[in-house]
Amino acid sequence: MLDIKWIRDEPEALDAALKRRGLDPLSEAVLSIDSRHRATQAELQAMQTRRNEASKAIGEAKRKGEDAAALMEEVSGLKTRMAEAEDAERRLNAELSELLSGIPNPTLPDVPEGADEDANVCLREHLAPADFAFPPKEHYELGEALGFLDFETAAKLSGSRFVVMRGQIARLHRALAQFMIDLHTTEHGYEEVAPPLLVRDHVLYGTGQLPKFAEDQFRTTSDHWLIPTAEVPLTNLVAGEILESEALPIRVTALTPCFRSEAGSAGRDTRGMLRQHQFEKVELVSITRPEDSAAEHERMVGCAEEVMKRLGLPYRVMVLSTGDIGFGAAKTYDVEVWLPGQKAYREISSCSNCLDFQARRMKARYRPVDEKGTRFVHSLNGSGVAVGRALIAVMENYQQGNGSITVPDALRPYMGGLEVIGDHG
Repeated sequence: MLDIKWIRDEPEALDAALKRRGLDPLSEAVLSIDSRHRATQAELQAMQTRRNEASKAIGEAKRKGEDAAALMEEVSGLKTRMAEAEDAERRLNAELSELLSGIPNPTLPDVPEGADEDANVCLREHLAPADFAFPPKEHYELGEALGFLDFETAAKLSGSRFVVMRGQIARLHRALAQFMIDLHTTEHGYEEVAPPLLVRDHVLYGTGQLPKFAEDQFRTTSDHWLIPTAEVPLTNLVAGEILESEALPIRVTALTPCFRSEAGSAGRDTRGMLRQHQFEKVELVSITRPEDSAAEHERMVGCAEEVMKRLGLPYRVMVLSTGDIGFGAAKTYDVEVWLPGQKAYREISSCSNCLDFQARRMKARYRPVDEKGTRFVHSLNGSGVAVGRALIAVMENYQQGNGSITVPDALRPYMGGLEVIGDHG
């Protein structure tokens, strides 16, 4: 959510920010509704003041035995007009809130400008993709051949974009999740949280998924929503709070299932596990003072990179362009892992600095030291990392010519010492 005072003072800055994202200007529409809303509020306040004055005058007139009929008629008329003005104020307030809630976060000046992912900029690369002595397979080919990935049975149970994992691949998936959560809690200073997987409307609103992206979510018959990412409940842990400056930064992590409808992705990544309705992810969330969020952003992407380094996976770090960045983000780094089966880099972690965009929606503040009043916190979120995509990356990068998969050293303690999955000898 953007500050309406900022839009009033700098409408051209809003339109410039929207233009960078490839969107049409909105300042005129916002200010038009805001002007009518404020005028209605002022009119309502004036009528309330006059009603109070007239009511007082009626009392005085009655005490003096004077005729108060005209005043009483005036008060009656004011009550009718005030009811109409209150209805108008509520409608305009709702209209303004709806418009503001659909405006994305302005991007930071150093975010590259461009229409789509082709304008993303590579910041760094780690490890060169390996040369295989055989044509590398995709993960679903490997998993199906081993009998450990079962898409056919999953389709019978749940439809498309689901998988049944079995045996050693199911264990490898669990090992990856445990390895990540252990790394972030024991070495990176994040507190582990086990949050609810079902949340109310206001929680998704707070992090920006509602109202704009309702079709991307799964809603239950009890008016709960299945979380699309643990970012949603983790960030909302501070919703409505006023934090002490000394309590910041807050760093939390969670390993949870995530649920996404994948609306609009028909025909994309239909084979395998890359784009599913249900998957697991280790999420990182930080709540910081404004002056600390840029450094925290760098720290967070470093934590995601460390996962990749420990697993020995080739990856690169991209800064997303203005046309590819998410709705609530002011700046985003994507970590993209090399998938030899696809012969392409694919996103495995996305780390975003949202500045105070989510905090305004959640009403999350802190008390600065030696300052009066409160300020909005900054919120950051990132994948640390997507477990299913990490499984894909390990399977494809560690595959052998006979279809077996070498277990990375970092995961062997979680695999009971197992070194190779599906070794046919």
